[in-house]
Formats: sequence, structure tokens, C-alpha cells
Amino acid sequence: MREDVEPRELDTGTLALFVGHAAAAAVQDELSARGFGDLRFSHGYVFQHLIDGQPTVGELAERLEMTQQGASKAVAELERLGYVERVPDGRDARVRRVGLTARGRDGVEAARSARAALDDRLAVRFGARKLAEHRSLLARLLDELGGTAAVRRRDVRPPQ
Repeated sequence: MREDVEPRELDTGTLALFVGHAAAAAVQDELSARGFGDLRFSHGYVFQHLIDGQPTVGELAERLEMTQQGASKAVAELERLGYVERVPDGRDARVRRVGLTARGRDGVEAARSARAALDDRLAVRFGARKLAEHRSLLARLLDELGGTAAVRRRDVRPPQ
């Protein structure tokens, strides 16, 4: 027989992690409703490096701290889904860069919109002021734990 767990008794990190998982699931549901059901949470780790640039697969692998084979596999999947494309480098035709397609940019905008809608829903449920206070505390916790710089650089990596 399994024993129930009371969420209020969880440590801060675990509770924050589970809130993040639940928020990600709500965003995923909204993305599916908007026609982007094939996007996964893990794709965001790749997308963050494509929003403002077009790295090579090797550069992407380095930024994600993964093998070039792993990065190539992720890019191939996103390419097959229509979110990214490989384009020639403007200075060296032998080099291929990875960039977002129009569908990829639409997916980014849909995810941003879905996250904003979730924030709006939470503000209605709990009050905008209270939600802002909690977001501020979470941002301070992120800073205290050393995660702020990675977020600012768009260099968040999957957990080890």
C-alpha cells in the first residue's frame, strides 16, 4: 500500500520542480490546442540557442554540453517536424548553420503566448499582486542558487 505525500511538506526545490512540471504540462496542452502538439519541453533547450542566432550543430552540441551526434539527432528531429532548417553559412558554403523556420518562430510565439495565458490564469485565481510576489521570490531563489546568469544568456541546460 502506498502512502500519500502531502505537497506542503515537500522541500522547496522539489515543490518548485513539481510546480514547474505542472506548468510545463499546462503549456504543452495549450500548444497542442494551437497545433503544436509535436513540440516537447526538451525542444526548448535547443530553441533557446536559435532565437537570436544560427549555430552549427557542433556549436549547439558544445552549448548543450552533449555529443555532436546527440545534437545532430535533435536537429534532425526538429528539421523533420518543420521547426528548423540547415542553411549555408554566409562566409563558408561548406558550413551549415541551424535556424528556425517560420513554423519554428510560430512555435516560439505560441509557447510565449501559452505561458502568458497561464500567468494570466494564475493571476485571476490568486491575485496579480500575490502572484508577482511569488514570482519575485522564485527569481531571488534562482539567483541565490546560481541560475540567473544561465537564464540571462539563454544557456539553460537540461538537468544532469
